[in-house]
Amino acid sequence: MNDTKFRVGLAQMSCSADPAENMARAEACVREAASLGAQIVCLPELFRSQYFCREEDAKLFDLAEPIPGPSTELFCRLARELGVVIVASLFERRAAGLYHNTAAVIDADGELLGIYRKMHIPDDPLYFEKFYFTPGDLGFRNFDTRFARIGILVCWDQWYPEAARLTALGGANILFYPTAIGWHPSEKAEFGAAQHDAWRTIQRSHAIANGVYVAAINRTGFEGSPASGLEFWGASFAADPFGRMLAEASHSSEEVLIVECDPRHIEEVRRNWPFLRDRRIDAYSPITSRFLDR
Repeated sequence: MNDTKFRVGLAQMSCSADPAENMARAEACVREAASLGAQIVCLPELFRSQYFCREEDAKLFDLAEPIPGPSTELFCRLARELGVVIVASLFERRAAGLYHNTAAVIDADGELLGIYRKMHIPDDPLYFEKFYFTPGDLGFRNFDTRFARIGILVCWDQWYPEAARLTALGGANILFYPTAIGWHPSEKAEFGAAQHDAWRTIQRSHAIANGVYVAAINRTGFEGSPASGLEFWGASFAADPFGRMLAEASHSSEEVLIVECDPRHIEEVRRNWPFLRDRRIDAYSPITSRFLDR
């Protein structure tokens, strides 16, 4: 494990209906993060547009693009100019009729290191992602960047301990979760605080259970009609391997958070909480079953 400290930037942004405007905003966020000392910058899920999965409309497939493509070309140039790693969540057009929710990882020299395709695809009211996205087929991946070995998971993946565990077992120093999650207006008063707390708690638990840093990068702002839109709750955050909150954004403002991560802290926490040592890998084969029927 590389013992060198590294700094990450979490770019919480709102998104308009204009992809060009969103790209310009994303570029500004990366530049701001780099100016503040970030070496790895992560953008929110599907930041090039508003969250289109609120409805099922075949015309919205036109928002997709190939990888490599225009967005990765821009970010490759930007990464090379600034000497930073960029994690960019994109709507990937893999082939005619075949689309993925994909995160591209670009190294500090401007090289496209690779992609992660979102593995868990939700289908809930206003989150109709199964209409648009084919489940990922690349598995849970790690990327050796100039500054750290990083794992990428996307939004709905964040609720699955198996995803975090397998990515952490690949040697990640930090798990990034580009995210688009918010409140239904009709639910916020009754369930909003509990929903946000559950979201934060499950990801902090991944940090604790795996002894790894975790960073969740959400969008903010209201999208859609008052009756059927989503209020994205922002609150992007980073937690250390002990589960302690290192930084947290507000619910409603665009912000860039900068957090320093120390791989030696991973070693220290894992020595005192040796969860990886004490795993009973000989007893876990039933985990591959859908359900243990009795």
